[in-house]
Amino acid sequence: MYIAQQLKEKNIAEYLLYMWQVEDILRAHHLDPDELKQNYLAQFRATEETEKEMEEWYSHLIRMMKEEGIQEGGHLQINRNIILWLTDLHNQLLQSSKFPFYTSAYYKALPYIMELRNKGDKKDIPELENCFDALYGVMLLRLQHKPISDETAKAVADITKLLAMLSDYYKQDKAGELKFE
Repeated sequence: MYIAQQLKEKNIAEYLLYMWQVEDILRAHHLDPDELKQNYLAQFRATEETEKEMEEWYSHLIRMMKEEGIQEGGHLQINRNIILWLTDLHNQLLQSSKFPFYTSAYYKALPYIMELRNKGDKKDIPELENCFDALYGVMLLRLQHKPISDETAKAVADITKLLAMLSDYYKQDKAGELKFE
């Protein structure tokens, strides 16, 4: 909860990946608040007040996941909205001549994005969601201590650079500091 708040202000891409991880943690605990409290939240040894806030936050997410019918897979609407906002910003950045470094980073990552889209079964989702899927997948592989090919590492590096730049522009845009023309 506190990590999510900090990441949302600092780096929207990291926030989104974190929230996807939270969704998976909730699924791993069968969207059961009691199971989550016993097997996950207990490890944090928080104060009583913080523990109550955490339980409420996670319970709220569980309720939303159930209401949105994403118990088995998929992402919360609040997280899908971030992808849509980022996609809009991404498109504005690409259409403006004021952001050549962003455009360059995009075209450097584009072959990998296209490869991801062609390999996967999610061809109708925004390109950026493919990017986040790739980063999340690699994160899971690393957590499992599984090897990552050099080609995958290169793709992830280029995609990470693109999303880091987009996150910085998102932060500037939210602060009203981003001017397109």
